[in-house]
Amino acid sequence: MNGCFLKFYVAENRRHHRKLAYDWLLEEAKQLGLHGGSAFRALAGYGRHGRLHEERFFELAGDLPVEVGFVVTREEADRFLAHIAAQGLNLFYLRVPVEYGFTGDPE
Repeated sequence: MNGCFLKFYVAENRRHHRKLAYDWLLEEAKQLGLHGGSAFRALAGYGRHGRLHEERFFELAGDLPVEVGFVVTREEADRFLAHIAAQGLNLFYLRVPVEYGFTGDPE
């Protein structure tokens, strides 16, 4: 199957509608019928402002990047991006074409 890998980067402590942004993304995707998503916390990273965030420093706890990713159809990606924009959330994202499927017998 062909689709895209839709990936967002958010600060671990960023909130939207009083929820952590990565939790909000996962919950909204589920409500929109996307079939799966994952959030991964980074060990270190920097963004467009060039400020390095590392786990070593206690005072930066909660300020590390979180990557939230979905493998979806192009139509699902379009619908999800439009939904996020309509909710007033401004996020950096990647949209990369992918081929995906399952190994072994279908369930």
